Amino acid sequence: MKLIRYKYQDQIHTGVVTAEGIAPVAAINAKLGTNTPDDLLAIIQSGELPGSTVGVTTLAFDAVVPVLPYDVPPKIWCIGLNYKTHAEDIDAVQPEEPGSFMKPASCMFQPGGEIVLPPSEFSDDVDAEGELGVVIGKKAKHLTMDEVPGVIFGYTTTLDLTALDVLKKNTRYLTRAKSFDTFFSFGPVIVTADEVADVNALEVITEHNDGICSRDFVNHMRHRPYELVRFHSNYMTLYPGDLISTGCPKGARIKAGDRVRARIDGVGTLSATVR
Repeated sequence: MKLIRYKYQDQIHTGVVTAEGIAPVAAINAKLGTNTPDDLLAIIQSGELPGSTVGVTTLAFDAVVPVLPYDVPPKIWCIGLNYKTHAEDIDAVQPEEPGSFMKPASCMFQPGGEIVLPPSEFSDDVDAEGELGVVIGKKAKHLTMDEVPGVIFGYTTTLDLTALDVLKKNTRYLTRAKSFDTFFSFGPVIVTADEVADVNALEVITEHNDGICSRDFVNHMRHRPYELVRFHSNYMTLYPGDLISTGCPKGARIKAGDRVRARIDGVGTLSATVR
């Protein structure tokens, strides 16, 4: 199932993406007599997916405005240098363990929205990285690898940005380099895990203006999604709605007027313009 949160007639709702359009959760509830939350994070937290969309009147894709699946994820984990090509691009050494860091919710922008570059006195070398995001569906701690699939709700696309010149000053400045306003987004679609036959077979693509900046397969990650979930469950409790953005093959250096897009066939696309 593909879930999306959207604005329609100045109201925020959640729906199911179908071939015909978006089936509102409220319309599904009305037809089936169910009570699924009209809120994507609440759906993840409850574990209650919407029912069948058969016979439900859908909204046209161009009639709605996609928004963030939820505004404040409980946690945003990101993984640095998870692809060899990314480490080579910025002349860095891949860490033996996941090079994880966290980002604040204040750095998020809406899908399809704008990345606003920092004033040049703070940074003038920014890259945008298309990534695969893992969405946690259950509270969990100290997972075994066999338990990991049972706590993953689904997958999404993310855009993670870095002020490379800030990071270059000192690797300890990573959080600062990653936390400017509009330096992260995810969605707009979350695909439930059952829709992805083999997450390691997915190809992660970053598009820049009219070309492809980078592309690589998940199975080339140093630390693949299941291992990232298992690993991080040892350090803090995972909660429904937590997000792990798994890394980028190579980021696109961006400037005002550019367009960037994360694309993962079978999961979704996430685009932005730059100013």
